[in-house]
Amino acid sequence: MKADPTRQNKLLELQQLDTKLAQLDHRAKTLPEHAEVASLAKQQDDLDAEVVKTETAHGDVKRVLSKAEADVAVVRERAERNRKRLDAGQGSAKDLQGMQHELESLARRQGVLEDEELEVMEQAEIAEAEAESAVKDRDAVVTKLAEVVQRRDATLQEIAAEREQVLAGREDLIIIVGSDLMALYERLRAHSGTGAAPLARRCCGGCQIEINPVELSRIKAADEDEVLRCEECSRILVRTPESGLAS
Repeated sequence: MKADPTRQNKLLELQQLDTKLAQLDHRAKTLPEHAEVASLAKQQDDLDAEVVKTETAHGDVKRVLSKAEADVAVVRERAERNRKRLDAGQGSAKDLQGMQHELESLARRQGVLEDEELEVMEQAEIAEAEAESAVKDRDAVVTKLAEVVQRRDATLQEIAAEREQVLAGREDLIIIVGSDLMALYERLRAHSGTGAAPLARRCCGGCQIEINPVELSRIKAADEDEVLRCEECSRILVRTPESGLAS
């Protein structure tokens, strides 16, 4: 293949841009924020479940507490009615004696129920604290996740903007290089990741292998517009002032 030396030299600039694009793509895929977002999202899921668990437990204890409070209230009301009747002396002596015994029984029952109510109140306080703690932990993770996502997206936008600039420069070079040379370059690049490399100090800039004397002689004798290939890696070899071809 023949191609003007200017076109061949532009391949090196093109390769630099393609290398830059590959680096940008790699950076976009390997941002540390990706792993951090995944980790925080997992934490949020776990804490969401913990919030549901603790709030459900708190709700259950509150219902038990409401029942305990209602039970105490019933006993108190019953005792208050009996006390008023007893104080008023309403009923026969037998009835009044019965009410006195019932008041004593109600007092004992009230004491038991109030102890149970106090125990449930303590459980409710603990359950409420656990629920509030779970919500606080979850909200902290949600806030942190939002911050990391914002930082990640901002970085990705910067990478995308830089990528657009590189692509614009690449399009300009493609026009200069020409379709025939581009086709060869792209085919080689698809195979090895790079399609062109400089011949520098008698070495291929792609595989870094020194050109043997016989091949070097052939390269020296080749026309300026001949498209050279590395015998080892098949990349397009672009001659430069640092190629070391001087006699």
